[in-house]
Amino acid sequence: MIRRGQLLAIAVTLGAAGCGPKLPKIDTACGQLPLEDRPISGASQCGPTLDFAPVNRYQGQLAAAVQEREDAVALLGGTCTGTLIAAVSGPVVLTAGHCGQLNDQFVVAFNVEENPDGDQLVTTGTVFERADEPDYALLQLDALPAVEPTPLTSHPSDLLAVIQHPRGGPKVVAEGQYLGVCNGVIYYANLDTLVGSSGAGALTRAGFLAGVHSDGDCAANSDGSGANRGWTSEDIVGASAYLQDADIADR
Repeated sequence: MIRRGQLLAIAVTLGAAGCGPKLPKIDTACGQLPLEDRPISGASQCGPTLDFAPVNRYQGQLAAAVQEREDAVALLGGTCTGTLIAAVSGPVVLTAGHCGQLNDQFVVAFNVEENPDGDQLVTTGTVFERADEPDYALLQLDALPAVEPTPLTSHPSDLLAVIQHPRGGPKVVAEGQYLGVCNGVIYYANLDTLVGSSGAGALTRAGFLAGVHSDGDCAANSDGSGANRGWTSEDIVGASAYLQDADIADR
């Protein structure tokens, strides 16, 4: 276990998949969801700017929820983001399945941010459960940080925030509109992500995770068309052998 004051050798992967100001038209009854059949890319940007706020300077509409939950967000091996979640069988880190394979081990670093203010635990996490659809993975940690795990929910709010480590960098926040769910996939717009943001949770106003970010699908132009997406917490719990129905709140 490595703690405060020691350097991490962490690989950084570059890319972009942000979203800008224009909302795409989405049929939440699964009629015409944008770019649904495109493979995971993480390399396209929609909109002219990336609107990230360092986590300790974020003052958006979900500021209370973000400040309550951001300590549970970790950098995984410099290439993905994960969240320590609450579970009846014990807290685990939830991330995207494409971040690793079964039995893969990651350096898991908490509190990698500007002006760190929480437990700077760095430990090892091992993937013990994963899937491609839904795109999720669960990691068991060698040591648990002194933070409160984040609960899951089956109810997205109108606005979502993603606390993330884009490009393996310090923790930042982006917020955007919830657009809808189809076949277990949750869509949101005006919410920027980059490579390295995969596995970050979609946080609701109430401070619960409604989903896990897996892909950015935006048009590479300045009008901001397209949408980012992930998999719903409800779908992940339904597919998991470890997570139970009691692990997801109907609120």
